Amino acid sequence: MADNDLGDFLRNGRSGLRPEEVGMASYGTRRVPGPRREEVAVLAGINADYCTRVEQGRERRPSAQVLDALSRALRLDDARGHLHRPAGTAARRPRRPRARPGQPRSRQLMDGYPHTPALVLNRTLDILATNALADALYSPFHPADNLARMTFADPAGRTFCQDWDRAAQATVANLRQAAGCQRDDPRPHGLVDTLTENSADFARLWGSHTVRGKTQEAKRFLHPDVGPLTLSYQAFDVREAPGRQLVICHAEPASSSAEALHLLGSIHATRTRPSPRGADRT
Repeated sequence: MADNDLGDFLRNGRSGLRPEEVGMASYGTRRVPGPRREEVAVLAGINADYCTRVEQGRERRPSAQVLDALSRALRLDDARGHLHRPAGTAARRPRRPRARPGQPRSRQLMDGYPHTPALVLNRTLDILATNALADALYSPFHPADNLARMTFADPAGRTFCQDWDRAAQATVANLRQAAGCQRDDPRPHGLVDTLTENSADFARLWGSHTVRGKTQEAKRFLHPDVGPLTLSYQAFDVREAPGRQLVICHAEPASSSAEALHLLGSIHATRTRPSPRGADRT
């Protein structure tokens, strides 16, 4: 962790905002594009000198209330867990409901979407379950186990993701959120350490302290079997397993991507169909 990780994160949050986005008039020469420290202090309702000391690393233990106010002022609500982590003041987690006994319904839900890829992810972007079309979509990866590893450490990642830079930034942002939400879980931190050690691109992006929530922008893929695909997606929380999401990818109806998905499903079904008994094995 950097010597002033919290300050670096706050500076990055300021520079990522335009003054008008937070209701501040832009005037004078600005050394950074975003709001000044004094303006952030006004928005957060805290003393300007104290705000400066926090950002400069002279105040190492700001209260949870101050960090919450700064996260609201900088529009970093999605990154609230990560903001608390370097200061050691993580907010108490809400008590998780006990999982209901019985078989999870995620598999039934995924199988109910035979014409579109569906998968279940956890916060660390591990792929926990897939339907047949999701298996076909991610078939270029070996193995298709974790979206972050697939993006940064699998040779297929850069070719498969046509907007690789955007996908890489979103992946790092999601892992930042996971690390903030799961402070005591070694999985996200171990994954970050591994990717930092093995991917210079990941290390660079991780050092930028960027944390953003998920967007609903369409993603562009290039599949070796069917060519270009443009897919939108919707994510749904799995109530019986907090922290997991069911992700449904879909193509625009009657589009070339929809036709490509249909073809991909046919190819995958043919490849995975058992050979007829007695077929020639020579």
